[in-house]
Amino acid sequence: MGLIEIKDLKVHYPIRGGFLNKVVDYVYAVDGVDFEIEAGKTYGLVGESGSGKSTIGKTIVGLEKATAGEILFENTNVISKRARKSIGYNKDVQMIFQDSMSSLNPKKRVLDIIAEPIRNFENLSVQEEKKRVQNLLDIVGMPTDALYKYPHEFSGGQRQRLGVARAVATNPKLIIADEPVSALDLSVQAQVLNFMKRIQEEYNLSYLFISHDLGVVKHMCDNIAIMNHGRFVEIGTREDIYNNPQHIYTKRLLSAIPKIDVENREKHKQERRKVEQDFQDLYSQYYDENGRVYDLKTISPTHQAAVKTTEGGGQ
Repeated sequence: MGLIEIKDLKVHYPIRGGFLNKVVDYVYAVDGVDFEIEAGKTYGLVGESGSGKSTIGKTIVGLEKATAGEILFENTNVISKRARKSIGYNKDVQMIFQDSMSSLNPKKRVLDIIAEPIRNFENLSVQEEKKRVQNLLDIVGMPTDALYKYPHEFSGGQRQRLGVARAVATNPKLIIADEPVSALDLSVQAQVLNFMKRIQEEYNLSYLFISHDLGVVKHMCDNIAIMNHGRFVEIGTREDIYNNPQHIYTKRLLSAIPKIDVENREKHKQERRKVEQDFQDLYSQYYDENGRVYDLKTISPTHQAAVKTTEGGGQ
């Protein structure tokens, strides 16, 4: 068993209507997913906006409430708030958000922003606390004089570094990184991703890396789940997903990765057009009449894809 195991996780939001405001339907944001993350490894969740990937991350850290399923952290089911508190889960699992500006309190200095989670779990002296924060700033490549500055005084990439420093302040075992570099320029993205990998090695961290960008995920992740309509359409190792994609949705995402091969630009355009045509023509082999993803079928011991079977139906 891995560090954390997700079993049949569901997050359904009620839709209310009518004079009495009764529940008339549900939004199936997450509709039964299973995966596990091993210690020191990175698991990627990939999908377009609205696919349900961020909802999974927020549910794992307790920002969203699960409708059903289990979240087993070191063999303890932490679905309930009481269970999370009993094992110190909130110390061991932290989150890095997409919008670094809104995730850092603009009225507080860096010292207080990074020290806040430390104060929640440890009783350090003022000097011990300051030394810890200085060390964290050094780890993420920020100068010591950043201690007394405010978030608006930094660039987007620097603010994201501060977000990482805050996330690792409690010495967590798992970090949920929700689109951590999507708002950054490409050159800055590379810097942030590289020091996230370095920190992972130093702290033996596990990451749940959430992104819509398969190019970024390839650089970061050991195992990957492709998500669409609240369900997994394909899961596998990095090599499985990039070298042997099976689902038309996965192929569609891969075809959208920018190519810098100028000489074969027209060839790449034709390949993308073919993938889009296949998506239309073969849709019924991968989605039922209601647009719901079919069962995951085993391709290899490490690779599964959702395709139509004689039985049809759920995942």
